[in-house]
Amino acid sequence: MLTARKKATAIKNVQIHTKDTGSPEVQVALLSKKITELTNHLKEHKKDNHSRRGLIQMVADRRNHLKYLETSNKKRYDAIVKKLGLK
Repeated sequence: MLTARKKATAIKNVQIHTKDTGSPEVQVALLSKKITELTNHLKEHKKDNHSRRGLIQMVADRRNHLKYLETSNKKRYDAIVKKLGLK
C-alpha cells in the first residue's frame, strides 16, 4: 500500500499543473508505484493469489491508460514512458 508521502512524490514528479491529480500521466505513475510494491510483496508471499489477481488488474489498467495516452497525445506518452522507464 502506498503511503501518503510516496503518493505525493509520485504525483509531483509527473503532474502537468499544480492541482493535477487525475491526468493519465499521474494515474500511470501511481499504478506503477503500486505495481512495484505489490510485485515485491508477491516475491515474499508466493501463494497470495488474491493479491496476484489485483496485480494483473493494475497492469491491465495501466496498459489501458498508456494506450489512451498514446493515441491522444504521442508527445506526452513518450515523455511519461521515458520518465518512468517503462519500455
